[in-house]
Formats: sequence, C-alpha cells, structure tokens
Amino acid sequence: MTTKFDFDVLYIGAGHATFDGAAPLAATGVSVGVIESGLIGGTCPNRGCNAKITLDEAVKITREADRLGTVLKNHPQIDWTANVAHKQSIIDPLPQGLTARLEDAGAKIIKGHAQFKDAHTVTINGNQDVTAEKIVIATGLKPHRLAIPGTELAHDSEAFMNLTQLPDHLTIVGGGYIGMEFATMANEAGAAVTVLLRGDTVLRKFYQPFVQKVVADLKQRGVTFITNANVQSFEQAGDQYRVNYGDHQQLTTDWILDATGRIPNLDGLGLTKVGVQFDARTGVQVNDHLQTTVANIYAAGDVIQSDQPKVTPAAYFESKYLMQLFSGQTTAPIQFPTIPTVVFTSPRIAQAGVTVEQAAAQGLKVTTNDLANYWYYQVDREPLAQSKQVHDAAGHLVGVTEMSDQAENAVNALLPAIEFKMDRNQVNRLIGLFPTIGYAAWHRA
Repeated sequence: MTTKFDFDVLYIGAGHATFDGAAPLAATGVSVGVIESGLIGGTCPNRGCNAKITLDEAVKITREADRLGTVLKNHPQIDWTANVAHKQSIIDPLPQGLTARLEDAGAKIIKGHAQFKDAHTVTINGNQDVTAEKIVIATGLKPHRLAIPGTELAHDSEAFMNLTQLPDHLTIVGGGYIGMEFATMANEAGAAVTVLLRGDTVLRKFYQPFVQKVVADLKQRGVTFITNANVQSFEQAGDQYRVNYGDHQQLTTDWILDATGRIPNLDGLGLTKVGVQFDARTGVQVNDHLQTTVANIYAAGDVIQSDQPKVTPAAYFESKYLMQLFSGQTTAPIQFPTIPTVVFTSPRIAQAGVTVEQAAAQGLKVTTNDLANYWYYQVDREPLAQSKQVHDAAGHLVGVTEMSDQAENAVNALLPAIEFKMDRNQVNRLIGLFPTIGYAAWHRA
C-alpha cells in the first residue's frame, strides 16, 4: 500500500465491525488506525449483547428453578441491584482488553469524533486531520427516539441495563428484540410491565406461532400488551410519568423505555460532502465488496444497507472479510455464510437458514418436532419447546427455527449441516456428546 497517507486503513468506530478484522490486519504489517469517540468495543461488549446476556443469566436460572418446583428448596429470587453490579463487573474490563488487542497487533487508536473532510481525510474533533488510503465506516446503530412531545422523558436500552433500582412499574414502547428481552427480565425481577405496540405484531422477523406462544406466556406472568397504541406524548406526573396514547387514553408509570428500534449512527460524519450514498433509516449503501459509492471508502457492520440480520455475527464476518481484502488474501466479493439470529426471551426463539415462511413459498418440506415431549427437554421441565426444520428435495437440512430455553445452542449445533449442505450420510457421522442438547439436535437433523 501507499505511504503518502497517515494510515493504509482507517476505521471509524471500534465495534465488532472493526476490531475483529483490524487487529489481524495490523498484524500483517498494514498500517491501521481506529477512531472511536466512546468505549473501545462499541455497542455489543459495552451496552448491548454482553451486558444483556449477563443480566439474563439470573432470569434463566430462576425460570428453571420455578419449573423444577418441589425438586428444589428455597427458590431463588433476582436481586436486581446485585444483578446489575454483576453485569458491570463482567463488562468493565472489556474495553481495556480490546484496546490491548488492537494496540498489541500494531493498530493506533485515536479518541474523538470523526468527520469527513475529503475522500481520504477525516477531521477529529474539528481540529486534527488524519489521512488514509482506505477508510471504513463502522459506526453501528444508535437508539431511535420517538419524535413526540416529552420524548426526553423516555430512556434507552443502555439506561435500562444501568438501573440500580428496578422501578415498580415499567412501560416499554416497542415489541422488537430489546422490548421483548427487557420485558422478560423486568417481569421476572418483579416489576409490573406494560408493553405498548405500534401495531399488533411482536418480533415480526421471527416465526409468529412461536412468538405468540412466548407472548401468551408473558401475559400469563402478568405482562400487559396494548396493541395499536399510537403513543402520542409523555408527560411528567409528579414523581411518575404519564403516557398519552390511543383515543385520549393515559397510562401512569414509573419509568419509560423507548424500544422503538435502532437506526444508523451517521450523525456528523459528513457523508454527503464526500459523496457517500446513504439512507438515514437503512444505512450506508455498499456493493458486494462492502465498498461505498466512493471507491476508497468502505463500510461494515450494522451501519450498512444489507439483507443480512443486524447482529454481531454478520459484523464479525464483514470485518474478517475486509481484513482479507485489504491484506491481499482475496479479491472475491463477500459471500455470507448462514447467519443465525436469536431473541433472548424465556423461552428463546432462534433461527438459521430458510425460514418456515420461505419454505412454504418455495414448496420445501417442513418438519415439526414437539420437543416438550422429548426426554432431554423434560429434564428441566420445559413446557414451551418446539422446532421446525426445513429440508430441500434432496433431503438436506436448509433451515431451522426453534423455541425453547436451549434454542440458541440447538441452532448452533445444526449450523454446519445447513452451511455445508450435508447429506444424510454426513449428518449420521456427526455424533454429539451424550447427553447434551447438541446430540439431541443432531439426532433430529
């Protein structure tokens, strides 16, 4: 690469779309810079996946204890304050570790906010210019905020995960990943929870019969769902808050979570100035080499327009691909593997490959497995456990959707069969450890 710039490759943002590829790229001798205005690691390690799954661990344990009933004595209850403290102890060391990973490989970290000056130059905090032959936009997503009166009275997902005291009544606006996962947590930890939906569909990207079972279970546990809510405004009401919605309807609550989605984090980047095409709702336009409309500027992770799920595994794969592209290991377009997705409700819903809806449209075979009656799922008395498997005409497993407390592990176990289109003989040669969920999953494949 050329030496007339400060860096060969400059990344804007330090999340998974950056560090998974930037560190090994720097280790090859490529000059790498990373600009980050916040914590190294971005959303997932610091205020997303890692924090969420740590908080959820207590939920998973208390749910299992409830199911086992009289088998256990002195059933556990969640101490929310202690749970949040435990979460913080897990995530606090992560930025330092990721910083060391980048710097030990030879990358240079620059703290501050970047704005494009031209196609090869960004200005840091308005007073420092940095140049690079190639620049990667990896700024991820940020919380969407409702454009209604009183929107400043609501909070985002990071604020929820930092609550040292759980409010008595929590109102959640939105029925996506964040809304449903946090409704599950807050309900299990003892809060009264109301979920306000724009329409009447929850988790629209997941298999709806499974979603409806999860929602029915939450309702039975006391969570209130209000459909077609048409939230209009938030107001202060003494020490509480008032949500105005529907046809002159009101709801008084102790805390409001705006979980209406996440949007591309592009504020102040100056993309229009340099000709990078983007949409404020869907993200940065890229081609099959993750190249934007400006030849030397690339983008990766949740910030790009893509038909792949906006999840960490996709960002990881894109970052690794750019590492190979920039280091000369490939010139081929990106070819995505099967990217799985999961929502960490209780039970979870996980899926990979061809969906049930796609299978119906394509005329593929769909098999239903009632897992609640399978002995392994009876060990911890799972009442809601079912899977749908999709096979092509040749008998290859091409898709799976599972609802269970172990769905993420079952789907992980089946990914090789889907990705590599294993035939029946190949599948039969994969024997998992017994007794484990992996063995059970392969046995059904």
